[in-house]
Amino acid sequence: MSRAQLTRTGILRMALGGGGGADPLLPAEGGGDRRAPFLLRALRIAVVVCLYWFTSIAMVFLNKYLLDSPSLRLDAPLFVTFFQCALTAALCLGLSLGAACGSPCAGLPTLRLDPKVSRSVLPLSAVFIGMVTSNNLCLKHVGVAFYNVGRSLTTVFNVLLSYLLLKQTTSLYALLACGVIIGGFWLGVDQEGAEGTLSWTGIFFGILASLCVSLNAIYTKKVLPVVDGSIWRLTFYNNINACVLFFPLMVLLGEFRTLYHFDKLGSPGFWGMMTLGGVFGFAIGYVTGLQIKFTSPLTHNVSGTAKACAQTVLAVIYFEETKSFLWWTSNLMVLGGSFAYTWVKGLEMRKVQEDPNVKSGERNDTGV
Repeated sequence: MSRAQLTRTGILRMALGGGGGADPLLPAEGGGDRRAPFLLRALRIAVVVCLYWFTSIAMVFLNKYLLDSPSLRLDAPLFVTFFQCALTAALCLGLSLGAACGSPCAGLPTLRLDPKVSRSVLPLSAVFIGMVTSNNLCLKHVGVAFYNVGRSLTTVFNVLLSYLLLKQTTSLYALLACGVIIGGFWLGVDQEGAEGTLSWTGIFFGILASLCVSLNAIYTKKVLPVVDGSIWRLTFYNNINACVLFFPLMVLLGEFRTLYHFDKLGSPGFWGMMTLGGVFGFAIGYVTGLQIKFTSPLTHNVSGTAKACAQTVLAVIYFEETKSFLWWTSNLMVLGGSFAYTWVKGLEMRKVQEDPNVKSGERNDTGV
């Protein structure tokens, strides 16, 4: 899933889409009351999809501002990521405490820090740090318009790692869709170079982000049993571990010295934008879950593809960029390949579920 996300709430998306404990903040499985009038259900879906689009696109633009704004001039990407992880952990803890006091989130589990559980989650946290850091570094070095193409190889790595680690094969049609994605990626790189806006650093981190997103999904499935299948506990422990691991990295890269000389460190506006970015980053996992619950995983992926297209168009307009026909073709290839892969896998999963002769293990393997 190349659109899904791919922020520090990537585990929340994976867990909401593929199992684990039920999320007490989300509606019941199946999209709520199916007896509700059609217009009411359609309105709910429209509101949820719009909320997902708004949150996801706003988060990308906010992060771009924090990471690479000429007016801000803050060269501390790890600190930005660290702050957002800390805010995510604080929000999880705050919601948990609110649930204990009888708030509407009463179904949330009580959160407490267990060093043994924290150590068990540590391998996932290392992959998680690689994912969120490489995503932000990719966004720092490439434009928002190219950001989707720069991180578009997640689906390809999903197929590759599924074969290497899980010994799962992929159908010919799905492989052809991956080929279209790879072709779009390379055409996009070529066109960025032709326009003089290519950043090989950004491309490197985009590829690394795609790999880490795939690894994050695999490790999430392995680690979920350690936290009793609780999405919220996993999110809490993962972000706490990330905060601890970020400290030596920030010291090593001299980001504390950068912050010491940063002229807007005492600005309420700066901290307001930092907090807003963190809140949007936390909220994206929730609205992703809402969209999946009210529609379906397949519809969510289709919506994510359309959102990526809208995000690219908005970025080109907002930053007043001019792109060539082949540049747009590369984007359409990536989006089209991603949509085709999602559609093929959806058809394959439906066929497997409708076949009574397929074993349960094979049913689970099909949805990679």
